[in-house]
Amino acid sequence: MLQFLVHYSLHFIAPGIIAYVFFRAFWIRAWLIMIATMLIDLDHLLATPIFDPNRCSINFHPLHTYWALGIYIALLFFKKTRVVGIGLTLHFITDFIDCLWG
Repeated sequence: MLQFLVHYSLHFIAPGIIAYVFFRAFWIRAWLIMIATMLIDLDHLLATPIFDPNRCSINFHPLHTYWALGIYIALLFFKKTRVVGIGLTLHFITDFIDCLWG
């Protein structure tokens, strides 16, 4: 239960805090963009089974590879893509923490 709470807090609450602290002028939009980056989980649809609670997403799903993380980090360096980059990088870190937990 604790793992579930930590995982989804990092997916939903942490982006809200980051958006409010660093993008206060448009924090709601920034938060919604960061929440939308969870669409990278659509790559789970390519796996069989689609959901396996014991499977680590990192380096298993195409959008959860270290190569993809390199792109997500690169997005941080450009003002127009920074919010998306933060959301994707935070998502990756959250899933990595989940892997360490399991």
